[in-house]
Amino acid sequence: MAEHALIDSAPRGWRALPVALRIGILYFAARVVTTLFLILATTLSAPGSRFGQNATIGDFILGWDAQWYWFIAVNGYPADLPLTEAGQVAENAWAFMPIYPYLADIVGLPFGALPWMGAPGWGVGALLVSLAAGYLSCLVLYRMLSMRIDATAALWSVVFFAAGPVAALFHLGYAESLFLLWLFLAIWLLQRREFGWLYLLIPLMGFTRPGVLAFALFLGLYGISRWVMRRRDPLARREVVHIVALGLLAVVVGFSWQVIAGIVTGRPDAYLATELAWRRASIPGDGFAPFEGFVQGAALWFGRIWGLGEVTGYIVLAASVVAVAALLLFEPHVKRLGIEVRLWVASYLIYLLAVFFPQSSIFRLLVPVSPLWGAVAQPKSIVYRLSVLALCLIGQWWWIYNMYSLANTAFWTIP
Repeated sequence: MAEHALIDSAPRGWRALPVALRIGILYFAARVVTTLFLILATTLSAPGSRFGQNATIGDFILGWDAQWYWFIAVNGYPADLPLTEAGQVAENAWAFMPIYPYLADIVGLPFGALPWMGAPGWGVGALLVSLAAGYLSCLVLYRMLSMRIDATAALWSVVFFAAGPVAALFHLGYAESLFLLWLFLAIWLLQRREFGWLYLLIPLMGFTRPGVLAFALFLGLYGISRWVMRRRDPLARREVVHIVALGLLAVVVGFSWQVIAGIVTGRPDAYLATELAWRRASIPGDGFAPFEGFVQGAALWFGRIWGLGEVTGYIVLAASVVAVAALLLFEPHVKRLGIEVRLWVASYLIYLLAVFFPQSSIFRLLVPVSPLWGAVAQPKSIVYRLSVLALCLIGQWWWIYNMYSLANTAFWTIP
């Protein structure tokens, strides 16, 4: 009731504004808050931080993985993989996909004469691409969610997304914003059963950041779901052809970067060895088996770091998997988001379980499940929604402070 009263008393001018403009205003406000957080974080940058006591916003924007994207824009990819003193493959540019760094380079061309952040042109381009892709992601997220929930809840979902715990990504030289734009467009088009543009969006996703194999799994599960429900929801032959073809395309794109890296470097395992170079700081060795990363991570965090015992870690991991499965299957607010969102979230989480070693970057890697903000936003209490927004902002400051003000190379302070 309180919220309805608030909405009814809201200026008619606001409600009359086009949705794109309202989202733009909310997105701009969220970006102002994030900018203030980043400014505050520079003043609190610790002596032990990799950014030093005289850190600037520019340092943060071009910090961490943004350095790799910048390197790719300037130098491309190495034909010879760098090696450590032990003869193992060292961290290198093959872990990062090419669309974002080269797009940022193109966008930054008009700013090439500006010595901004020590990265003429590219730094400006990276910021503009991330900001613009973030805004467009908000627009598509609203369209996607408003097909399943009411417009007010969809708008609140966008607010939570734009101001969420890792919303600083919209400012950073990272590929996440751009990937989210392609992803949200793909899910929205699948909701609308418009398959044609997916043949372009899947390669765009695949060469922006890792994760398109999760989309391949999603399409497979989506096809099975449509087949099972075909009596209630007719499945045309044309749709079957598109779903199968798109699933195969996603698989091919998902493995193509590994093939390209192998051809260029002359080493078939170039991409896998590169990815494992980042994991080596936490667990020794170069071996990989699906799902072992989370099992090893549970043992590391609960055993060695927190001292709660490895068995406790395994129990918590198993319980978490069961809890998430139950949430996606039975929670009514999640079910209202539709089968597409639920299957995407399930597919992406399975993908993370299969390939990722859990450390602090898990917060960033969970951003593709952002359509779940639609479930969080459904309760209509304005007090509840403002409380969620407050928690989002608190989480955002915590993330910025820990990953940037206190930043070091320990695996629990890497964004």
